[in-house]
Amino acid sequence: MEPFSAKQTGWIEDPDEALLRLATDDLHPLGWITSASNGTMLCRLGDPADELYAVHKPEVGERPLWDFPDGTLHRREVATFLVSDFLGWDLVPPTVLREGPEGPGSLQLFVPHDPAEHYFALVEDARWHVPLARLAMFDFLTNNADRKGGHVLRRRDTDHLYGIDNGLTFHVEEKIRTVVWDIAHIPFAVAWADDLRRLQQALGPGGPLREALCELLAPVEVDVLAGRAEVVAGLDAVPVIDPEDRHYPWPPL
Repeated sequence: MEPFSAKQTGWIEDPDEALLRLATDDLHPLGWITSASNGTMLCRLGDPADELYAVHKPEVGERPLWDFPDGTLHRREVATFLVSDFLGWDLVPPTVLREGPEGPGSLQLFVPHDPAEHYFALVEDARWHVPLARLAMFDFLTNNADRKGGHVLRRRDTDHLYGIDNGLTFHVEEKIRTVVWDIAHIPFAVAWADDLRRLQQALGPGGPLREALCELLAPVEVDVLAGRAEVVAGLDAVPVIDPEDRHYPWPPL
């Protein structure tokens, strides 16, 4: 495997360029990420001089789950990006659906980051509380069943946070499992609620986002997402819940 550091990879600032390159650049597989619960491959993207990397999650690498339909997790990764992109929140790295080294799957631009700066480190610093609150609101919206601490990344040399590993999302039943429960004192911004109401309209019949999401999710899941947008838009902050009743993922990091 060629030399690689999570801290020192490249990045593409223009999201349209990032999506185009993810869809068309050559992929050079470097190896499997062995810590991942599903098949996850690190690839070099395009010219080695660019130092760009991407994460490929093939359909064939998805382990069967009792509560999610088989072969759908990679599509949920792409759907989560589309929702983030529509909202203008830029919480999910650019992600596309394409043929990869192991067949069809999702391909996401790798985020240069320090692995030590995960959620449990970031939440200790009050300056990250507002962006973490917005990420929590997004996870309530998408019904994220697996927001581990290590799935929250600060992009190197920026104040921008991303949430990765979004395959367990959009279930029609309540599935929220997250580590982000400890910032209930941070109010959700009114502008975020306005964005969710705009999303709700876009998910209705003939809405500009509905068709794209229905190619990735079941129509009933899109309907439930629209309902969740309305509900989450009415929240003032992360709900205050008894610690014994909080739903945490396992392992938490």
